[in-house]
Amino acid sequence: MAFDQATRNRLQRFVNEARKALEEEFTRQLQLDYGLDPASGIVTPIENLRHLTDAQRETARILRDTLAHYCASPGTDATAGLDRIVREQAFTILNRLAALRMAEARGLLIESVGNGYQAKGFQLYSRLAGAGLGETGDAYRAYLLSVFDELSQDLPTLFDRYSPQGRLFPRETALVQVLSLINHGEIDPLWAEDETIGWIYQYFNSKEERKAMREASQAPRNSRELAVRNQFFTPRYVVEFLVDNTLGRLWFNWTGGRTMLRDRCRYLLAKPDEQPEAAKCLRDPRTIKLLDPACGSMHFGLYAFDLFEEIYREAWAWEQAHGPGALDRETGGNRNLKPLSETYPDQDSFLRDVPRLIIERNIYGVDIDPRAAQIASLALWLRAQRAWHQAGVKAKDRPQVGKGHVVAAVAPPAEVDLRDRFMEELDPLDAELFEQTLFMLKGLPELGVLLQVEKELPALIRKVFGEHGVLFRTEDMAHWQKAEARLREALTDYARAVRSTYQGRLFAEDALQGLRMIDHCRERFDVVVMNPPFGALVAGTKGQLSKAYPISKNDLLAIFVERGLELMRKGSRIGAITSRTCLFLSSYRNWREKVVLGTARPEVMADLGFGVMDDAMVEAAAYVLEKQA
Repeated sequence: MAFDQATRNRLQRFVNEARKALEEEFTRQLQLDYGLDPASGIVTPIENLRHLTDAQRETARILRDTLAHYCASPGTDATAGLDRIVREQAFTILNRLAALRMAEARGLLIESVGNGYQAKGFQLYSRLAGAGLGETGDAYRAYLLSVFDELSQDLPTLFDRYSPQGRLFPRETALVQVLSLINHGEIDPLWAEDETIGWIYQYFNSKEERKAMREASQAPRNSRELAVRNQFFTPRYVVEFLVDNTLGRLWFNWTGGRTMLRDRCRYLLAKPDEQPEAAKCLRDPRTIKLLDPACGSMHFGLYAFDLFEEIYREAWAWEQAHGPGALDRETGGNRNLKPLSETYPDQDSFLRDVPRLIIERNIYGVDIDPRAAQIASLALWLRAQRAWHQAGVKAKDRPQVGKGHVVAAVAPPAEVDLRDRFMEELDPLDAELFEQTLFMLKGLPELGVLLQVEKELPALIRKVFGEHGVLFRTEDMAHWQKAEARLREALTDYARAVRSTYQGRLFAEDALQGLRMIDHCRERFDVVVMNPPFGALVAGTKGQLSKAYPISKNDLLAIFVERGLELMRKGSRIGAITSRTCLFLSSYRNWREKVVLGTARPEVMADLGFGVMDDAMVEAAAYVLEKQA
């Protein structure tokens, strides 16, 4: 089903109404049940809340710990923190219900949200449970929570009921209202479409909010404004154009044009008789890495998933025809990788594992909006489940999908007391390394991948370990990796050990996200595809970005292109849709000469004009660059 304007309008009405219902519901719960007033920021002492059950009292404590964690960040008061809690709880519940509805439409889940209380899954559950769960509304709540718990094994970012974003649940009146909206006949056909979850993310923040932010300040004032003001969904044809001419083109070249992608990729610009010289050793697909540095709902990654499926099939056939040494596992890979034929007993077992491999090895994403990471992980998981469903692989036979490589660029934890308490448990050098790492990551929420942590690491390591004789050269990277592994283990243990202090768990999880972000910046990618933010820099980062990217400092889009090229190896390709002004305005001349032509070579460009990115009032262009030496 095409997402034309009328279809998008219907979906936007649904999202707006569902968000309003859920935010009103959770605001009432905070005020009436938990002694937290988003309007005034007043926090009632928990000992005064005598009406709470034991379970509610635990939730009240966790909400206060979450609020304290948010308010530890500079510039966040109780009102802003509580507003964030309401917004995140509403977004998470909407995403959970939408995810269940999408899984139903794909045959991955028995009807649970469709038809509400009459859903087949709930009817079966209620017959088995009997009257022990109370009234229908209570029983349905218990049923949905059990479904959430089952899915949290694969998608903890979205379905973990004990996460700070998903602790609350709507009461029956609000839940019935949202179920009625989600099952409206107008949007029923949309649940089978992969793009739907991305449009839900797009419309959760309204045009009015973006307009108000722009009127209040010419430049974004913080990470949330930067994310909301640049939240423009990329049309499917642009996604295909860019992925076809980056990932598709690389595989086309490596195979000497002997690939099904020649016909499958509708926008691949290759002459009918073109046959480039094939690589002597075809790349093992497990070593190919694609990054979207502003991934949003992972629209680029979803289409890349389709191409990777074909790439893996062809790699298996290539190895079968040319022998175990026919695939290059060294370039961008892991020397410990065994040939495909030695890893899998047969083609069927290999193909069954491909969806897992794509998520765990090929597709990387970063976004400064934690909600985007939630959506992106869900989108990839649903895509993997669809692949298994279409292949007839039963749920019990599907490989367990790991965490993948979608990272939210969240602020490093700001609680000084928790930091000091954690550091007391570390070796002195590791403690200093941890403190210096947090300092290095302090601009992460506004900068994301633009924070050049891989360039700062050598100086950081020398500062911590230098006097002890450690020389930080390329061969000494193992030193950082060992120290990082110790920090990861210590943070994981710390999170478990302080379960009585929920704020300690949040502290540890945010620190772990920072370490994952460092890993991303240390990777080298074969493909970067993106619809990056554009326009003015966040006021608080302007000086830092101007120093780090003096050639590209005029505009965020220029900085993202330069950074994308930094993160790639020679011969790799970057594809971007941006404002077209960077291609002809004199203010970008230095960028065009030194970045676009100096470190790369333009391969493909499409002038798209106005109206391409929803309500973004810019003339757009989509282009592909190949990185040179």
